[in-house]
Amino acid sequence: MSFSTALSGLNAATADLNVKSNNIANVNTTGFKESRAEFGDVFAVSAFGTTSRTAIGNGTVLQNVAQQFSQGNLEFTDNALDLAISGEGFFALAPDVDSGEVIYTRAGEFGVNKDGYIVSNEGWFLRAFPVDSSGQISATSMNATGPIQLPPSVGAPEATTSLGIATNLPSTSPGIDDGAGGILAIDPTDPASYSFTTSATIYDSLGNEHIVTTYYQHIDAAADDGGTPAGDNQWQMAVYVDGGDVKGGTAGTPFALETDARVSFNADGTLSTVNPDPITLSFTDGGASEWASGAETQVVNLSLTGSTQNSGAFNVGALTVNGFPTGRLTGVDVSEDGLIRATYSNGQAVPIGKIAMGDFANPQALNKIGNTAWKETTDSGPVIAGEASTGSFGQIQAGALENSNVDLTKELVGLITAQRNFQANSKAIETNNAITQTIINLR
Repeated sequence: MSFSTALSGLNAATADLNVKSNNIANVNTTGFKESRAEFGDVFAVSAFGTTSRTAIGNGTVLQNVAQQFSQGNLEFTDNALDLAISGEGFFALAPDVDSGEVIYTRAGEFGVNKDGYIVSNEGWFLRAFPVDSSGQISATSMNATGPIQLPPSVGAPEATTSLGIATNLPSTSPGIDDGAGGILAIDPTDPASYSFTTSATIYDSLGNEHIVTTYYQHIDAAADDGGTPAGDNQWQMAVYVDGGDVKGGTAGTPFALETDARVSFNADGTLSTVNPDPITLSFTDGGASEWASGAETQVVNLSLTGSTQNSGAFNVGALTVNGFPTGRLTGVDVSEDGLIRATYSNGQAVPIGKIAMGDFANPQALNKIGNTAWKETTDSGPVIAGEASTGSFGQIQAGALENSNVDLTKELVGLITAQRNFQANSKAIETNNAITQTIINLR
């Protein structure tokens, strides 16, 4: 019996050495979780199932090799698709693009394959919840997840529908009239017909840029406006697009306003009235221009809200415009809650999915399949699916990787202990052999 007891000790020491050697071998493996060999003692039992009070024991047995899911240190990188989980949870992966099987990992070394899918080094597909245009998900079931595919490299343009220009028009600017006591029409080719000008860029339905130029004329206070003096706080404004007068224009150029706009200010310099308000620019293709909407009309509402008239210099205090041109894919951004956005050169960031997270009641019971990955088992409990930064799930850190949680110093000390255990059990076998040999040599 003493031989088998010492032999079980040798086996235990060997198992402990193997576990610690495996930990040391994976000290640089991303997302690796160290293991611990757990042993139990062995006692012979009687026929009635109870141990004798004088039972010495039959050695030891390896009960479990338990992985320790403590947090590893984060190492920051320059790759936006290097992802690390700070806290609880696992990334969910699919072995094939159409597979319903789910694999779990803490290793976030992701890239993009030839078809635009985000994949791991093993070619497994990162799973994500579908999102709406605001980045919100509607279901947190793992069955609702699917592989993430980056959108085409060109972002769709959006036509401009609103333009806001807030200016300060100097109250000290001299008034302009037609020389006969009437109001002078603005002529962009004649700088004497306007006081100030500024420009903004808008976009048509194909993403083409068009320049909107506004001209401001401080009307002479005594200028006759249909028999009524204009007053000190009256301004006339004309709008041109791509050099064409939107009031009437010329053949082949866009046009809109029937009359120039009239802008009035209060005595304290705040905006009083704009006529018309909003200023509606309605563009059509006259045949020679390159306006993308063709026979259809594109309407842009021009607002002067926030404009002032005071003694300061002419300046544009605020410029707001919606719409954007065609953009090319420039990168991928991942937020702490796992929302993946495709970013484009036109400044747009389009949500394409939210990374699915999984967790388990008993992660130590997960089935280890290699490549720092696990599968669900009966003992682990069913997967709990959710989003990062919610509930018990940790945050996702983009541009970072979780290092192995192996403590190399502890493992090296453990190797010495395991070696001593092996030597001690070997000595027990040697001693038993000497005793046996003595008995055999009795005459």
